[in-house]
Amino acid sequence: MNRVFNLFTFLILLVGGVHSLSAQANLLNARVPQDIGVLNDQQLESNDEKPLAYGYVDDRDLLWSKTVWEIIDLDERVNFPYYYPTDTLNLGPERRSLFDVLKKNLGSNNIKEVYKSAYFREKLTYEEIQERLVAVDTTDAGYEQFNADGFVDPQFIERRRITAAEIRQYKIKGTWYFDKRLGELKYRLLAICPVAPDVAIKKLPGEEEDLVELFWVWFPDARTSLNSNKVFNTRNSSQPITYDHMLNSRRFSSIIYKEENVYEDREVKDYIYEDALRMLLESERIKSVIRDYEQDMWNN
Repeated sequence: MNRVFNLFTFLILLVGGVHSLSAQANLLNARVPQDIGVLNDQQLESNDEKPLAYGYVDDRDLLWSKTVWEIIDLDERVNFPYYYPTDTLNLGPERRSLFDVLKKNLGSNNIKEVYKSAYFREKLTYEEIQERLVAVDTTDAGYEQFNADGFVDPQFIERRRITAAEIRQYKIKGTWYFDKRLGELKYRLLAICPVAPDVAIKKLPGEEEDLVELFWVWFPDARTSLNSNKVFNTRNSSQPITYDHMLNSRRFSSIIYKEENVYEDREVKDYIYEDALRMLLESERIKSVIRDYEQDMWNN
């Protein structure tokens, strides 16, 4: 019995060790700080950063499906891993927020499928994305100088940039479907969109923020990039989790704000006006319809 237990424990530690190589690799064996994170040949060979491929789903196996849009509110504590860190000056390169990961891989052209909306009709270039993240404005003193002298000093030019600290939400689009071959209800994440205050509008103190969608990323195209970046694990820092794993396993708190429907996919707020409680109840009702479908299949 003890031999079986010891073998089982060894296998768990071995698998866990393989997945944790990029957390603080070589931390306990480093002679100097520069050795931290340096992988040896065996670690590089076993550290496979490719995301787990989705299984093929034949259209004939889809008995039922429903596409929904959800909001991941970053003010909720359970969603903090997607928001932090916002200040990376004192942290290593392995600690980055979801927005920084997306932005970096957009700039390096690792993520190419980026769109203006969740219907994937109008594709965005990197230059167009940058325009949505940066606003250039002239201060009142600059206008006075221009009217008097005909030019504006650089000190009177104000540039506002959207950074990870300004991200308030993430919107996601995904499809719930019942696979009759497997006999279970499953979920497939299709797209993700960071949401932030409109950088083109200078908010005055006390004014409510006007949140806008920055860009929609086709999620399957971003999986490789997200799988190579880890989320800080508050329970065990030696066992980080990738962003790809976090999102695919739905390790977040979200609210459904829209479902596909005959009314041109109208949002919940379009038919429930200025009543936050009823909107929340409607979101829960939609969740119940999806959750109960699998139970109803087995009860019938």
